[in-house]
Amino acid sequence: MSIVVELKDVHKCFGTNTVLKGVSFAVTKGQVVAIIGQSGSGKSTALRCIDRLEIIDQGQINVCGHRVHDASIDLRNLRTDVGIVFQSYNLFPHLTVEQNVMLAPRAVKKKNKEDALELSNRTLRQVGLLEKACSYPEQLSGGQQQRVAIARSLAMEPKVMLFDEVTSALDPQLTGEVLRVIEQLAADGMTMILVTHEMEFAAKVADTIIFMHQGKVWETGSGDMLRNPQTPELQEFLAHGL
Repeated sequence: MSIVVELKDVHKCFGTNTVLKGVSFAVTKGQVVAIIGQSGSGKSTALRCIDRLEIIDQGQINVCGHRVHDASIDLRNLRTDVGIVFQSYNLFPHLTVEQNVMLAPRAVKKKNKEDALELSNRTLRQVGLLEKACSYPEQLSGGQQQRVAIARSLAMEPKVMLFDEVTSALDPQLTGEVLRVIEQLAADGMTMILVTHEMEFAAKVADTIIFMHQGKVWETGSGDMLRNPQTPELQEFLAHGL
């Protein structure tokens, strides 16, 4: 299997606080990787480094052929290949759902209006919201807004999707809506890295689970790892939740 994302000995500091301490892992095409761990373990920072929203201090990150650690990287090309969805939806309130989804393909990929509209229709159908195309974000529930944010990323036709705690601001019912969309993307073969606190979902959908602790990859395995943790730190994390 071809490697799509690879981190090698990645270090990241914020001032005197070292958040990533030699993180290494690889993701192959079509693989779903879930990153779990306590708040402050470095999982979201690792995700943000993959899309170069944070610049690493040491090590290498290669994503879809892009040398993310290289100062001369073309960020537009990188972010055409990598989609990222955050906890906050970041939709433009003055644009309709359809316009929000069409914006990046038109601005970044220079798609004409017809092609961008076709992309919008396809991705909104994918997340089950085509009937909301002409609605404004304020008319949608939190779960629907998050699904629009996913559609907006999918409209760029990325090779990799990153999800950073996308359900943490949602109630259980709305969380289920969003997780079903991600589950379908996994079934369709999308390469994904999820930072999540939804343990059951991680065990069900992820091919590989990475437990981060104190800025390091502490334990890695399949979903069975959550039923049979090998380290005291993971045992404690699972016993106490977040």
